[in-house]
Amino acid sequence: MKAIILTAGIGNRMRPLTDTTHKTLLKIGNETILERIINGLIANNVHDIVLVTGYDAESLKEYLFDKYSKNIFTFVHNHRYRETNNIYSLSLAMNSIEIDDDILIIESDLVYEQNVIRKIIRSNYSNVALVDKFQSGMDGTVVSVDDNIITSIIPPHLQDKNFNFSDKYKTLNIYKFSKEFCNNSFRKLLTYYTKTIGDNCYYELILGILIYIQKEVIHAEIIDGEKWSEVDDPNDLRISEFVFNKCKQTQILEDTFGGYWSYNITDFCFIRNMYFPNNSIVSELKNNLFNLIHNYGSKQDILNQKLAYFLFCKPEKVNLLNGASQIYPILQDMFRERTVLIPDPTFGEYMRIFNNNLTYSDKVGIDFEEIEERSAQCDVVVFVNPNNPTGSFINSEKILNFALKHPDLTIIVDESFIDFAPTPSMLDLLYGEYCPNVIIIKSLSKCLGVPGLRIGFVYSQDLTFNKIVNDSIPIWNTNSISEFFLELILKHRRTLQESFELTRKDRKEFVQALSYQPFVRRVYNSEANFVLVEFNDNKKLLNLVTYLLSERSIYVKNISHRFNNGNYYMRFAVRLPEENEVLIDALSEYFNE
Repeated sequence: MKAIILTAGIGNRMRPLTDTTHKTLLKIGNETILERIINGLIANNVHDIVLVTGYDAESLKEYLFDKYSKNIFTFVHNHRYRETNNIYSLSLAMNSIEIDDDILIIESDLVYEQNVIRKIIRSNYSNVALVDKFQSGMDGTVVSVDDNIITSIIPPHLQDKNFNFSDKYKTLNIYKFSKEFCNNSFRKLLTYYTKTIGDNCYYELILGILIYIQKEVIHAEIIDGEKWSEVDDPNDLRISEFVFNKCKQTQILEDTFGGYWSYNITDFCFIRNMYFPNNSIVSELKNNLFNLIHNYGSKQDILNQKLAYFLFCKPEKVNLLNGASQIYPILQDMFRERTVLIPDPTFGEYMRIFNNNLTYSDKVGIDFEEIEERSAQCDVVVFVNPNNPTGSFINSEKILNFALKHPDLTIIVDESFIDFAPTPSMLDLLYGEYCPNVIIIKSLSKCLGVPGLRIGFVYSQDLTFNKIVNDSIPIWNTNSISEFFLELILKHRRTLQESFELTRKDRKEFVQALSYQPFVRRVYNSEANFVLVEFNDNKKLLNLVTYLLSERSIYVKNISHRFNNGNYYMRFAVRLPEENEVLIDALSEYFNE
């Protein structure tokens, strides 16, 4: 079997990385992209390799001759690499070599496990493409498949704004063709097209024509868990590094602290409502997306009004935030010289933004007498209710009474998880009570399930405070998609409440299932959509994060350092029941090994 690797392109989408380095010589882990491709071929006994070169051809040759035997390579040079596309490179190769064996065609922007090549070589089909179910983050040519036969090939320029990817497959750009197919219909049509019609398009167009006129049958071999990735732009390097460098996976996720849509993981770290938004809302967002991205959002006064409709409050008392995190630098500036009492442990931003900290202990349970005692030394008291990461909860009426009792103190109440608790929030209580020393912060991503839209708010009856906040934020403080979402949720209040109830039910079952595990010392009661788990004194916990991510694609965090008592703790988001079960199965598998 011969392999043709197409390496002629300049790699414009990889700039500036390719300004001084050929795209295929960029590294994933300790190996270049080209090295991984060649090693995959050699490991599967493919030693007759044709490379179509173009840009920086000498660097490629020098690299390959340094690493491998010269005898396995044949080079075909595309002098017109700047003005042609892969259809010309492939036509050039097929008309420059003797096709006396079946052919593998491989694009040079691929990183794959060696068993990916094994899969297509061992395929029972003579003419076959490797494909994978289309997922977010993929781009390029896609195909329709029926009974393992490719029925249509759709290149990028035919994928319009209404194109439906849900039932499509992504080609890996790895094909196996019989020598008969190559010598006859494929090479002939490829040559004719490049000479008489055009040489600046994709060779998949020729395959699409052959399929359309029913001249040939090309099958699909569907990837079943084998690892691969396409490296089209600099962002893809990080994704490929994650896929193929297991020892760096945890560090990559910790460094990005989000942006996980490109990683095929189940995330038990970041927390959101798994039952909201519903399909109706998502459908409306999709249908209006084109219009929304071409329009500015409204100014802050209108945003506050729309938020007030949802919260049942007066708009002058609330400010919509671009995520609750937007309020932290404002609070930092306002209370820079004040002494602030915060729970320990709690959400890390509170420890970061306040210079003069005192703490009250949350040993998974809060002693209110300690708060009373320590507040005498403070100007500001922070309640995170329920607290993160413990799930500890204080009745809102107790906090309100404390605020009324201490009008000289500023009381900051973070209610990002309050919807999953069984009692009213401070916001509900303040509708009938005047308490201007209370500031309520809320991240709506936790309850509305849309962290990517960055929606939060700050509420206060102190209009001077609200003006300071309003003056500190820009005129267009959120995007049109988030604003439209605020309009939509008014029609879905019942579904939202049902989502909270479903989450509470799932949390109860999750806690029970975790509590039965022999490696668990205790699962703490939580009123949020996460649970805190204390493990038995087992040193194996130190490697658990790496194991779950590399072997099961499950992302968790060890938060033992937040307690400093020598015990082992993890906080798990409450996800869907089937996902919670997968996590427990993976934990059991790990601890029983």
